[in-house]
Amino acid sequence: MNFLAHGWLARGGSDDFLYGNLVADGVKGNDLGAWRAAVAEGIRHHRRVDAFVDSHPAVRQARALAPDGQRRYAGIALDLLWDHFLARQLQRRDRDALVRRCYRLLEERPAPDRLAAMMPVLVRQDWLRGYADFRFTCRAVEGIGRRLSGPNRLAELLPWLERDYDRLEAAFSRLWDDVDQALGVPPGQSLNRP
Repeated sequence: MNFLAHGWLARGGSDDFLYGNLVADGVKGNDLGAWRAAVAEGIRHHRRVDAFVDSHPAVRQARALAPDGQRRYAGIALDLLWDHFLARQLQRRDRDALVRRCYRLLEERPAPDRLAAMMPVLVRQDWLRGYADFRFTCRAVEGIGRRLSGPNRLAELLPWLERDYDRLEAAFSRLWDDVDQALGVPPGQSLNRP
C-alpha cells in the first residue's frame, strides 16, 4: 500500500494518527518515543498494514505474475498500483475530502528527514489524486526506480503492469476487502491516547 491507501485506512483516527500513517516509511527503528503517542500509534498501524499486505495470498499471487528475474521489485510497483485501483474505486467526494486532509497535515507538519524533500512535491503535484490515472501511476513507479541504484528495474515492470492490469485489479479487490475489514479504522474512532 502507498500513501492513499494508508491514508484511507487511517482516516477514522485523529490527525496525529493519520499523520503517523502518512510518514511511517520515513521513520526507522522501533523506538518511537520521540513521537506523540497517537503519531507513534499511526506509525505502528502503517507497519501492521504493510505486514498484512505483504503476506496476503492475493499479493503473493500477484507477485508471481511478474516476469522472472524482476519479482524482487514487483512489490514496490504493486504498492503504487494498489493506490491507483483505490483512487479509481473511491467516490470522488470521499477521496477529495481525504486528500485535502492529508495535504493539510503534510503542509503543516515537518516530515521525517527521509521524506522531507518528497512531501512538498507530493502535495504540489497532487499525487494522491493523480494515482487515479494509470499513466501517472506508471510515471510514479518509474520515478521511484530512478532513485534506486543501478538500472531502473521498476521501469522494466511497466509492460507487465499494463499486460496483467485486469488480473492485478482482481488481486487488489481480494486484498482490499480483507485489509479494510482487518485494519481499517472506523470513521469517528479516536486513536488519540494521552
